[in-house]
Amino acid sequence: MDSPSVQDLVDEGTLDFTLGENSAAVEKLEKALEIDPDCFEACLALAEVYLSERKLDEALAAAEKGHALNPEALHINTTLSRIWVEKGDKEKAEHFAAQVRMISWKEELKENPQNEPSA
Repeated sequence: MDSPSVQDLVDEGTLDFTLGENSAAVEKLEKALEIDPDCFEACLALAEVYLSERKLDEALAAAEKGHALNPEALHINTTLSRIWVEKGDKEKAEHFAAQVRMISWKEELKENPQNEPSA
């Protein structure tokens, strides 16, 4: 039997997390990162699992790695903002929340360059 792909591990880990099986999720997501250390989706999912468990240092490490891979991703900036809220650093939380707003505005402008109200 073939070993699961990185994407399979991320998908299965995300499903495990959704089902409340956090230990299995962490195991699969860490395995995905062993195979592909630059897998953004695994970093994001791992950050969310750790955040849900209030393992804030682990969540932050995974989220910062994901942010380094894709700093323009809405979800990683949102996750970082949530982590910093939980860690009690309002300034850093607000920084990442502002990043989310800027990225959202950039995406909106790309979709609607005339800045017409979207329906």
